[in-house]
Amino acid sequence: MSQTLQETFSRLWTLDRDVLAIAWLSLRVSVTAVGVGLVLGIPLGALIAVARFPGRGAVVGLLNTFMGLPPVIVGLILYLALSRSGPFGAFGLLFTPAAMVAAQAVLATPLVAALTRQVIADAEAHLGEQLRSLHLSAPQRAGVLIYDARFSLVTAALAAFGRAISEIGAVLVVGGNIDGHTRTMTTAISLETQKGDLSLALALGLVLMSLVLAVNATAALLRSHVARAYG
Repeated sequence: MSQTLQETFSRLWTLDRDVLAIAWLSLRVSVTAVGVGLVLGIPLGALIAVARFPGRGAVVGLLNTFMGLPPVIVGLILYLALSRSGPFGAFGLLFTPAAMVAAQAVLATPLVAALTRQVIADAEAHLGEQLRSLHLSAPQRAGVLIYDARFSLVTAALAAFGRAISEIGAVLVVGGNIDGHTRTMTTAISLETQKGDLSLALALGLVLMSLVLAVNATAALLRSHVARAYG
């Protein structure tokens, strides 16, 4: 164990090339997927929060259900869609970082939308009557409330990033865990543990935890700054 720990910290201290490459790919894929999830999920969640339409309760329930989508099922569906016989097979996206982004985005978007819906619903409870008195449409009210609650929506972004960066099932199915091409920290940790290369697995695990802690610490500092600046 002591030798494994020594090798682990040696890899980190010397900025091991494999560790850096895998960590950079993981970060790039996850940040891109979270960006897609925010662009799609925030407007969707806000519109569901402010609009009134038949079946709204069922839509909200479905959205909350999608928060717990099994990653392997998402990976399987995307695999079928992106395979050569699938509808998007001609694009050659299977076993590429783009397919991994798509898988993580599918998982992140419902999570962002559901959390946004709750945040915007709370904001509308305070401002909704005033906005309706201005005869604003539902999309316009949603836009105003998104801006008003923009700092609270950081929580949705953090939750999406946490799910994306720690994802393994869907990424493994559509990415293939190809060395130097689609190997992320989670898939590499699983593989290297099975191979017995515990130092690399531990090094990647420490990097993964450090990234998550750094993102959450940055968000906490941002919220603290906003609270002091705006009260």
